[in-house]
Amino acid sequence: MAGTFDDVNISKYDLENDSINMVIDDCMTLSLFDDKKLIICENANMFTAGSSNGSEHMEAYLTNPNPNTTLILTVNHEKLDERKKITKLLKKVGTIKAFNDDINSFDLVKNELQDYHISSSLISLLIDRVGKNPLILKREIEKLKLYKENKNITEEDILMVTHKKIDTDIFKLIDYIVQNDKDKALELYQEMVIQNEEPIKVIIMLANQFRLMYQSKNLLKRGLSEKDIAETLKVHPYRVKLALQNGRKYSIDILLDYLSDLADMDIDIKTGKIDKNLALELFILKK
Repeated sequence: MAGTFDDVNISKYDLENDSINMVIDDCMTLSLFDDKKLIICENANMFTAGSSNGSEHMEAYLTNPNPNTTLILTVNHEKLDERKKITKLLKKVGTIKAFNDDINSFDLVKNELQDYHISSSLISLLIDRVGKNPLILKREIEKLKLYKENKNITEEDILMVTHKKIDTDIFKLIDYIVQNDKDKALELYQEMVIQNEEPIKVIIMLANQFRLMYQSKNLLKRGLSEKDIAETLKVHPYRVKLALQNGRKYSIDILLDYLSDLADMDIDIKTGKIDKNLALELFILKK
């Protein structure tokens, strides 16, 4: 599907970090470059049990969607909550497709690129780089097809054309920062900027990860189970599980220190005291 849209008319959001209002505003706004646009929204957990964040706003949009916007909502969950009003509404106005773990990412790439020359090791590189989400994989494959007229795909092509999944890099960046490995942290952050990642988005994602680790560790210390922590914080249990695993390496004081620094940075950016492109670099260098 993404092949019918120019890159400039494709937007991607993650509802674990981005506001649902931002997504809906984008859905309703006319594109400056074309009549049609594609919006991909990950972690739309309002369709699952135990999460209702953004439900009312999404229900309002689905009742009267913009016909010129194709909205793809992805949910990394075993099943949708069929009892919810918003799920029933989605069934009426949209199409629901299930992509389960039985999908072999390697075979998907191989089939999509069957007319192209690409080695097994490069297929693995592509999957490691962009992740196993079938929609994202197909979108990145389309970009490779458009780029390579001679149908011989190289490692340089994959690194140059495809968009690296940022979630994995965020955890690496956190590790480098906390371990005081300034060189690797700066190198990774600069790579993100080169790949057109918005610096403020990186800062927000870092703050969200530190905050979830801090809150989860605090609640665990108070005797709450992983399930109770997830219910208290209103997040998916798997996120709590990862936060506790990653949080074992850091003390509560260190996490609180980073959260305080990131909050100060956010204020400095918004008040014009520091350029957003330099803010995180200075944050890394000060550690």
